[in-house]
Amino acid sequence: MRGIERAFGVSRRTLSAWLKEQANDLPPLEETLQPVECKKIPVLEVDELRSFVFRRKDKVWVWIAMNRETREIVASACGDRTENTCRILWDRVPSAYKEAIVFSDYWSAYRAVIPGEQQRPVGKEMGETAHIERWNNTLRQQLARVKMYEICLKLFIHRYNTELLPIVG
Repeated sequence: MRGIERAFGVSRRTLSAWLKEQANDLPPLEETLQPVECKKIPVLEVDELRSFVFRRKDKVWVWIAMNRETREIVASACGDRTENTCRILWDRVPSAYKEAIVFSDYWSAYRAVIPGEQQRPVGKEMGETAHIERWNNTLRQQLARVKMYEICLKLFIHRYNTELLPIVG
């Protein structure tokens, strides 16, 4: 943010206000998604990653649900690493994905929130969560130490779904 402040000659307050305005003007995430094929059961990859906001002691957990086929982010949540934040993520998953097969790691919150018949816990070595793990790396690089993490996360996800997503299929 300091670089943007210097490059454009604006204050941090002005930049923060602009970012908030941009994030508030975005359409609901669901409007950025391609329609789900009726005859096909979608597959989601979900994962949580720890990051920090400004200082290492200010930890935040980012929870993401990704459509495996299209690589679109269908839902996200920021918070702690508890069942409550996992529930927020699951509540944000669009209705078209509520019957999806969901690959996750073995974190207990997933077992508590995602219906058992849908959840497929796997280790990283199985490769079933490779796309979401790669996306997590991209996110870390794009948002490294951003003070307004959730706002920038929202902006990045919308841009990813509408501009950066490689064409699949």
